[in-house]
Amino acid sequence: MDFEGAKHFITEKLRTELSAELSYHNIRHVLDVYEIADKLAVMEGIAGEDRTLLLTAVLFHDSGFLRSKNDHETASCEIATQSLPAFGYEPRQIDQILGMIRATRLPQTPQNLMEEIICDADLDYLGRDDFWTIGNTLFEELKRSGVVSSLAEWDHQQIAFLEKHSYFTKSANATRKATKETHLAELKTRVSS
Repeated sequence: MDFEGAKHFITEKLRTELSAELSYHNIRHVLDVYEIADKLAVMEGIAGEDRTLLLTAVLFHDSGFLRSKNDHETASCEIATQSLPAFGYEPRQIDQILGMIRATRLPQTPQNLMEEIICDADLDYLGRDDFWTIGNTLFEELKRSGVVSSLAEWDHQQIAFLEKHSYFTKSANATRKATKETHLAELKTRVSS
């Protein structure tokens, strides 16, 4: 596997070809998820080829936005399937990567630890201090595309989402759950006032 080649290929594509209207689903998000997934992999004991496959899946997980905002996970899988053989990835490795990408579709449905890690990394910001800043970039993106029309509507959607969301890995629960609960309480206070 030429992981570095695949990484360069997809990050350059995302950096240069993604729509500027994507204030959340952009190269910054992908690199943020990459950094968190790498940390979670270490904390959860994922190493070697598995760690490489996990990080490859992270790099490709939102590449579908290059083609469409709708059903981007399917488009991401298509891009990974078309691109990765040129970098020496074998069919069984690509299948694992596709499983991880599919697991990030909401509601998240991980079937194994690597899929749990990518899901937790993808929504890591929910339990971080930069929750409001990152959440605002998602609000702006969704507002531009007509998914939400007001901050009040967005707050209600976030409350519903946070109430249903759970981290999967022990590491994410240990490091992010408490702060996520604080954000949920703050949102409820904001909505009620």
